[in-house]
Amino acid sequence: MKVDVLLGLQWGDEGKGKIVDVLTPKYNIIGRFQGGPNAGHTLEFDGIKHVLHTIPSGIFHEGVNNVVGNGVVIDPVILKKEVDALTKLGVDVNKKLFISKKAHLILPTHRLLDAASENSKGIEKIGSTLKGIGPTYMDKTGRNGIRVGDLFLPDFKLRYDKLVAKHKQILKFHKFEYNLEELEKDFYVGVKLLKSLTVIDSEHYINKALDKGQTILAEGAQGTMLDVDFGSYPFVTSSNTTSAGTCTGLGIAPNKIGEVLGIFKAYCTRVGSGPFPTELDNAVGEEIRKAGHEFGATTGRPRRCGWIDLPALKYAIMINGVTQLIMMKADVLDKFETIKVCTHYIVDGEKIDYMPYDIVSTDVQPIYKDIKGWRTDLTKLSDISEIPKELNNYVAYLEQELNVPITIISVGPDRKQTLLRERVLV
Repeated sequence: MKVDVLLGLQWGDEGKGKIVDVLTPKYNIIGRFQGGPNAGHTLEFDGIKHVLHTIPSGIFHEGVNNVVGNGVVIDPVILKKEVDALTKLGVDVNKKLFISKKAHLILPTHRLLDAASENSKGIEKIGSTLKGIGPTYMDKTGRNGIRVGDLFLPDFKLRYDKLVAKHKQILKFHKFEYNLEELEKDFYVGVKLLKSLTVIDSEHYINKALDKGQTILAEGAQGTMLDVDFGSYPFVTSSNTTSAGTCTGLGIAPNKIGEVLGIFKAYCTRVGSGPFPTELDNAVGEEIRKAGHEFGATTGRPRRCGWIDLPALKYAIMINGVTQLIMMKADVLDKFETIKVCTHYIVDGEKIDYMPYDIVSTDVQPIYKDIKGWRTDLTKLSDISEIPKELNNYVAYLEQELNVPITIISVGPDRKQTLLRERVLV
């Protein structure tokens, strides 16, 4: 058996949570492989909206186990809130949730460091969610981090105090005021909850499951253009959001990767600072934002909106080895007479159709192609055969340009508003 991977191809917020939820019945295990509570995966069914930040999006399905892999960073405070909310809904978290011993912990001081660092940057802020993600990954790579498995060691408090002392010295440099004792109260309550959950050697668990023929879907967070290596650096997250991150974030060998499902919106959005070549800082962008309810699931911040960007999508498809595409939020463009598609960039006077090294300090001018809109309420559709000709044309055009089949089209936030365009190859 091989592990299928589902990830975002833009700047995050593509709708991964919904599609994981839709596809979960096909799998035995859903595994998060990177990121932390800076992610906000939104699921909607039975008229209720659910937002998950750490726990995989398969948690609502019976008979499916959910693994938080070693590549994820965990805030015990936020995890407890998620677990409490799920428990109120009747979800047996203890039965279905497994936490990797090697996942790193976000300490209260990590969040303070995040806020202090962002505050000191002024106009050069990267748009951090202030969840402590970056500082936690910095301690991980700096070999100072504290992992979930460390909670069960007799010298955990000693390790914690040593790392916090280091953080306090940095905070002193920033002249940042804080009340750590107050933050630590909730932290230790969260730690107690975390220790009561099923904590495992996740790499062994995942590989044994594969040997037994179980099906596994790896769930990514954020999006390809936020990857620390291949995204719009330095306006990126602190982990590898690409398919390669599955290997390091779950302990899976490269030859065990199967289908790579790439999710993108029918348009494009971005939260926070950083380059966005097709951004529409005008009435059209505002219209898309309102129609798509484009506000961050984690931060609540309004998302920047723009037209779809094919050079960026081609780049993301190449980096990830995408085998299937899933188009989200097609319904948001229902009212547009004309839809624009960015086909090329003008960079230093040259017309190119690929992502250049630097789109941060380089002037990137998008070139657009006009596509006729469908002017139909897609949210009412229940079968792929009902989609209007204009939408079919839009999809066919994208497939031709991207050279990857689009197998699913989402026409609304609910589970049921998901149209299978052809047999899903998983």
